[in-house]
Amino acid sequence: MHAIVALPSGLGGQTGSLRLAELPEPDCDGHDVLIRVEALAVNPVDLKVQASLRPGDAPRVLGWDGSGMVEAVGTAVRRFRPGDEVVFAGDIGRPGCRAEKVAVDARICGRKPAGLSFAEAAALPLTSLTAWEALFERLAVDPDGGDAGRSLLILGAAGGVGSILVQLARHAGLTVIASASRPESQRWVRQLGADRVVNHQEPIAPQLRELGFGGVDLIANLHDTDAYWSTMAEVIHPLGSIVAIVGNRAPLDLDLLKSKSVRFCWEFMFTRPRYATPDLAAQGVILDRVADLIEAGRIHTTLRETLGPITVENLLTAQDRLATNRTIGKLVLAGWG
Repeated sequence: MHAIVALPSGLGGQTGSLRLAELPEPDCDGHDVLIRVEALAVNPVDLKVQASLRPGDAPRVLGWDGSGMVEAVGTAVRRFRPGDEVVFAGDIGRPGCRAEKVAVDARICGRKPAGLSFAEAAALPLTSLTAWEALFERLAVDPDGGDAGRSLLILGAAGGVGSILVQLARHAGLTVIASASRPESQRWVRQLGADRVVNHQEPIAPQLRELGFGGVDLIANLHDTDAYWSTMAEVIHPLGSIVAIVGNRAPLDLDLLKSKSVRFCWEFMFTRPRYATPDLAAQGVILDRVADLIEAGRIHTTLRETLGPITVENLLTAQDRLATNRTIGKLVLAGWG
């Protein structure tokens, strides 16, 4: 089968650090489903994993965000059968979806929302899982509206995770304050349902006060944990909660949160598959619940642009765009060129 592999630094390749390769079709047994990949999205994790490759490492198939059709199922699979259309993020410890076919644990796959194209669906799984787990598990917000009226500040709201988090938070009844720095990204988050918008390139606290907020109940930092650590400590309400998805570069001063008894936690959507946690199948349930919300018109795909078929050249273009940290929504490739 065709696959696009990432090469360790210094090994060269046909086009930069990616190369088209022929690989054996993955085995499919146990809990796995074999999926024919129809579309895939790019994410910052792809860049981070590629940057971690070193001379001597084997070329690696990246990409953990896609949609496709089930071609075969393992003996333990009960949820899916051949012909089913699915979405998946997958396991970062296994080969990714930049290949014509990929094997994924069926328990962390979800059904493709009816009415969406494969490209529209591929924009959803990784970011939906991250946003859902961050909001409803790490921050413990009630998805059915029990926390309606509480305030949530989303730092970096126009990106992939933020674009779905704004929608999920509004659906849960939260007052959403989204940070976005450019006019086009501010328009985007407003279209998604943000109640208020602040510019994270300017001091946050004065902007909140100007909007009538002395502080916020909840914070989701999707942008830069270090840069906004002291700001978050300043604006979070006592007994509030903070979740972050971007690792820190320097030690964080947790004492800044102590007097307010603030809870801080990380969200990493690969934790469940990486450690085969007892609740692994929760990710499949989450993806199905997201599909329900899509089909009911409560939330919408965050696809911003389809860059063409899945080729080395188009993946390089997508990665270059992603590396600027100025992308809005999700970039997707669909079909094999």
